[in-house]
Amino acid sequence: MTPGLPLPAGLALLLHAPSPAPTPAQPPPPPDTTTPRVVILGTGTPNADPDRWGPAVAVVAGGRAYLVDAGAGVVRRAAAAARDHGIAALAPEGLDRLFITHLHSDHTVGLPDVILSPWVLDRPEAIRIFGPPGTAAMVAHIEEAWREDIHMRLFGLEPRDANRDAYRAPVTETTGGPVYEDDNVRVTAIPVLHGSWPHALGYRFETAGRTIVISGDARPSESLVEACGGCDILVHEVYSAEAFQGREPEWQAYHARAHTSTAELADIATRARPGLLVLYHQLYWGATDDDLVREIREAGYGGRVVSAADLDVY
Repeated sequence: MTPGLPLPAGLALLLHAPSPAPTPAQPPPPPDTTTPRVVILGTGTPNADPDRWGPAVAVVAGGRAYLVDAGAGVVRRAAAAARDHGIAALAPEGLDRLFITHLHSDHTVGLPDVILSPWVLDRPEAIRIFGPPGTAAMVAHIEEAWREDIHMRLFGLEPRDANRDAYRAPVTETTGGPVYEDDNVRVTAIPVLHGSWPHALGYRFETAGRTIVISGDARPSESLVEACGGCDILVHEVYSAEAFQGREPEWQAYHARAHTSTAELADIATRARPGLLVLYHQLYWGATDDDLVREIREAGYGGRVVSAADLDVY
């Protein structure tokens, strides 16, 4: 177009017309608060993998969170799930039910965190803890170790009158069987085999919508097959059977008595028949999530299977 000449009438109107109003952004759908869910807070092992925090799983049902194990960072992982997935039950003040599978440090190093941090952040009631023999002594030693902190928060300058006793953690010890029930869940402790531990547990959660079984640390245990028996979700630990071949003989001997290989888990899952098999607490030794799933497939399992990452929700 020649500079200085007037614009054609139609083009002038087009260029000077007001821009159309932007389409308002649609709000995200509200979070699902009705279907019981499994939230993988941490999939880690004692290996210091910065992408995988300490082992911890939450079952969320009826607006309440039920934690299984307290690995490193458990409270912050729960807060991340509350923020990222809109699961209000995982906010710190809601962390008041905890089920411990066994007393290895990687599963319990977050115990002081989950007992004390939510108390400081205004959890209204004490946390109730369920676990194998020895859990009560561990919790009592934690309270003693943090005695000065507790004293200062109670008698220092903090306003603590509203929940003065919420740092306490009453413990119920069990070696197996029904352990807890409320309007949302019925929880059964499952004796499992794990190395030299005299008592190690998995847990079965029965809710109005789903049955969920969590293995904890376990070598192949028939009790888990029976406890699942067609359950909706089986969350089970695993190690790579292929990468295992490169481990030192003494570590092979340990892992064979303490944990479950991909080949062994394929057999367990085939007989347990879960709607979904979720791998967690994975020992990779250089393998990948895809490798674990492939190994399970090649060992003969044809059901749905996923290898979990931290903060996955099922």
